[in-house]
Amino acid sequence: MELEISIRDFLENCEIEKGLSKKTIDNYLHYLNRFMDFAKERNYNTISQIDKNLIKDYRLYLNNPINKKELKKITQNYHLIALRSYLKYLQKNDLTSYSAENITLVKTSPKEIEHLTMEEIETIFSKIDIDSRTGLRDRTLLELLFSTGLRISEVIGLDKNDVANDEISVQGKGGKIRVVFVSDRAREWLDKYLSSRTDTEPALFINYSKRSPFTRITPRSVQRNLQKYSSLAGISKHITPHVLRHSFATDLLMAGADLRSVQELLGHSSIVTTQKYTHITNQHLKDVFHAFHGKIKK
Repeated sequence: MELEISIRDFLENCEIEKGLSKKTIDNYLHYLNRFMDFAKERNYNTISQIDKNLIKDYRLYLNNPINKKELKKITQNYHLIALRSYLKYLQKNDLTSYSAENITLVKTSPKEIEHLTMEEIETIFSKIDIDSRTGLRDRTLLELLFSTGLRISEVIGLDKNDVANDEISVQGKGGKIRVVFVSDRAREWLDKYLSSRTDTEPALFINYSKRSPFTRITPRSVQRNLQKYSSLAGISKHITPHVLRHSFATDLLMAGADLRSVQELLGHSSIVTTQKYTHITNQHLKDVFHAFHGKIKK
């Protein structure tokens, strides 16, 4: 089977059978097109031709500058994960090709997770002008992000009728449904914000524009506004909506929540992903140990 046809079949399977998001499928298409172009330049045109030598040369290619732009190790891994998923699909459908199990990922250094303290969060929130309709919207959106730990794509995808109760069902990565909970404080802001809305747009969070009908707010707009409030608060960290998700998880673990529960609330398919937060809580425990252990005077 030709590479191009098999990649198309794989992407259709990702959409129809696996229910992956459009963004994930677009990323797979980008990464696999790069692999296919590389293979075809070396006269590898069918899946049966994929072998150890091609994979080795492709990994060297990824590790060296492409169009004078060096790929980070994590980006190289994104390419390899897509390729491995594609090869697994071929194996599952009894199509002879290179074994996905032979592809290992590039070793990377653990990435430090950026998070905010409660004091920093309160400082950022205090810089929002809640007397304006955009400010009231932004304060409500950020309160909801921190209250639920939702991804930014999940929050901006909500409609007004999705938040009628204090439990929100969201469809996360891979089409998985999970339930998150709205805090009393976030509920108060939601009620204030919704009572101020007089439009008929179903989207929960909208862009206010004089030139066109209201539309659903974009991740870029949320990022830009959050960065503005962070700057006003004098916080030098690079703050993104995902940092509030990290802060949500860290806050729960610091307060004693178990890892499995946090995994469910975040919608992680593997607990390994959630375990990345433990180095923050471990450091907290270490600080407590050094501050208090052996301090009793004899």
